[in-house]
Amino acid sequence: MRLLNFLDVDGPAVALFFEGRWVNLSSADPSMPTNVQDMLVAEYDSLGKLANLASGAPQLGTQPTHILPPIAAPQKIICVGLNYRAHAIETGQSIPDEPLIFSKLSSSLIGHEAKIVLPSVSDQVDFEAELVVVIGKRGRNILAGQALEHVAGYCCGNDVSARDWQKRKPGRQWLLGKSFDTFAPLGPWMIPADAVPDPGNLNIQSRVNGKTMQHSNTSDLIFPVEQLICYISSVCTLEVGDLLFTGTPSGVGVARQPPRFLKPGDRVEVEIEQIGTLANSVVASE
Repeated sequence: MRLLNFLDVDGPAVALFFEGRWVNLSSADPSMPTNVQDMLVAEYDSLGKLANLASGAPQLGTQPTHILPPIAAPQKIICVGLNYRAHAIETGQSIPDEPLIFSKLSSSLIGHEAKIVLPSVSDQVDFEAELVVVIGKRGRNILAGQALEHVAGYCCGNDVSARDWQKRKPGRQWLLGKSFDTFAPLGPWMIPADAVPDPGNLNIQSRVNGKTMQHSNTSDLIFPVEQLICYISSVCTLEVGDLLFTGTPSGVGVARQPPRFLKPGDRVEVEIEQIGTLANSVVASE
């Protein structure tokens, strides 16, 4: 089951892939939300509820072509650094004792097949395949044992990063280096949490121009999804639609010899088992 935002002839809409067919949920009922985030607010996120909606929705025939980010306006995009053991090792850093948390601006979000634009002020733009958690239930001080109850679903994400800004600017500009426009590809869709029984055992990889660059499994996460939600919610309230980028495996461009940064004409794919494949081409800034 896949849930996505797309641009219909009448405007934004929500499509659902169910039992081998795509249906338009937004046109099933005039009161239905026209984006996934509003569906989560209305608590349309379980497999059972989505199946009931699909039964009365008109078919689309084929997968929508103009796909938008599954969550387009999150209140927060929270990210985790050095959360795969092999990635910490490849960068020459010790395994962290606590999660390393940073953020991306929501203006960096783009969807499947949208263009990653290389800024003229950076020549070290890197790729990072990531499992992204979509929060579906508001909470603060969430217990680890109850954390997955707050997850609506999962997406593929790419934490695109300008390494020269992130690592070499005065004070190390993590937020800005991670937040150039188009630096948060997300999608193509959200898979409901019910359909992913174990987010801690998913194969994950990235490819550039068809060549595998990262290949790992979320079992290598230092801090699993439950622990991250518990840790972050001890500081701030997690809201419906918040995004959690959970970290990237080894194989990123900056750690390669020689380094492999993105250039115009590249095509980057992020594939995660049970979720799908997110693809974006790379273009130069105008």
